[in-house]
Amino acid sequence: QVQLVESGGGLVQPGGSLKLSCAASGSIISINDMGWYRQAPGKEREVVASISSGGTTGYADSVKGRFTMSRDNAKNTVYLQMNSMKPEDTAVYYCNAEIGVGSEYGLRFANYWGQGTQVTVSS
Repeated sequence: QVQLVESGGGLVQPGGSLKLSCAASGSIISINDMGWYRQAPGKEREVVASISSGGTTGYADSVKGRFTMSRDNAKNTVYLQMNSMKPEDTAVYYCNAEIGVGSEYGLRFANYWGQGTQVTVSS
């Protein structure tokens, strides 16, 4: 059984910073791309940032220059450092990963989601 567990959410004032973590656990053989998504009330879930297994990152235009995603492959963990935060960053943040596990048919990849962590930017 594979699990993704996010942590680090909370309340922060505009202009402040937060760092989210997402740890993958279970019978993991390999992890490909990992990403952070967010969903604000009444809006669709959107991608915030992504990182490949080799460390190549991509960001939504709305967070470029403010958010930084990093990855520790030894710990199966990704991070999202959020700086200069704005009220419009308020959302539930979800971690996503393409994870390979062993099966009777060999290595099989599937997409997994964490349970989400609330981030609120407000004075």
